[in-house]
Amino acid sequence: MGFLSGSVTFECFRVVGPETNQFGPEQIELLEKFAAGRAEGGSTDDVRTGFLAGDHLLDRDFHLEKNVVCDALHFGVRVDSNQVPTAIRRAWLQIELAVLNAESPGRRPTKAMRQQAQEAVEARCEEVARSGQFQKLQQFPVLWDAREGLLYFGATSTSAWDLSSELLARAFELELRRRSPSSLVEEWAARAKRNRDLDDVAPSSFLEPGAVGDVVWWNQQSGNYDFLGNEFLLWLWWQFETQSDTLELPDGSEVTGMFARTLTLECPRGESGKGTISSEGPTQLPEAVQAIRSGKLPRKAGLTLVRHGEQYALTLQAESFAVGGARIQSEQTADGRGALEQRVDSLRAMNETIELMFQTFCNVRVGRGWLSQLGTMADWLGARPRSRKNSA
Repeated sequence: MGFLSGSVTFECFRVVGPETNQFGPEQIELLEKFAAGRAEGGSTDDVRTGFLAGDHLLDRDFHLEKNVVCDALHFGVRVDSNQVPTAIRRAWLQIELAVLNAESPGRRPTKAMRQQAQEAVEARCEEVARSGQFQKLQQFPVLWDAREGLLYFGATSTSAWDLSSELLARAFELELRRRSPSSLVEEWAARAKRNRDLDDVAPSSFLEPGAVGDVVWWNQQSGNYDFLGNEFLLWLWWQFETQSDTLELPDGSEVTGMFARTLTLECPRGESGKGTISSEGPTQLPEAVQAIRSGKLPRKAGLTLVRHGEQYALTLQAESFAVGGARIQSEQTADGRGALEQRVDSLRAMNETIELMFQTFCNVRVGRGWLSQLGTMADWLGARPRSRKNSA
């Protein structure tokens, strides 16, 4: 049932406006008005979007008790597409041309023949679309958290998000901003009064401290600091291996962590390619060591984190902070409605843990002290000392 059970994959967005403190009948009515399968849901050509009540692909049974859990609105977006596959369109075109060119086999079809064949194919596509022969339905869970002012979207597909965000804007007039490294570091800098320091931040070279690094996947636009996500994962790797597997967070709590299951590394200069390592401890493998020694940066990593007695196993995408396949393990002290509320609180705690870890990195990364830290990491990359835990 979306975010309320099982593993979750999501991107997180800040709700910029309008501000919503609690959910009630007004939001339920809007979900019903823009429900999947109704014209009000909005459409673009052969694609139509609408809301679901969350239980299954055809669920349009919205009500407060079901869809509002612990100050959060839980529902789904359904994307209905009805497009004839390109390969079939091409086949139909060849059939139409063969019929029109039957009296002159072997000759190239004329322009007029091609136009006539194309019109016949378009008419056939419209007929098939009305029959629903190629209809495809997809659903994506959504959790709108009024308490924290956040919206969780249960997919990492750009096309799915573009369609869903248009529907959310149409129905609720929502303005949303992705919780990427860029937005998170800007919020941190504003709170810490470090905006001037942030203006000087540029990609780091971990092999040549003090030099500006090249990052081929960074668009170099002003205000884009998403490369900090890559640096954060490398810094976290260094932290867990050489300092401690426990990190003190800005709120006074602690998180214990390790890299696990998967690790994707890529050359930021675009010279030596990209690779993914699958292992229980990917950062301990020789190929991972060799990759970062050559200057590669993490683009995605599996993490196991423990904070406040809850364990989270997830995959974090560096530049977007999209979370994949997250599993939450906690002591279930409630059942029924209470279990659902506990689940929402656990999801909030997991997202808060990731953001607090990044804030800890920002405290080190933004400012004059970073160059010293960078030098220490460069020594680690070059000398590759044994970890603090192994040398104890």
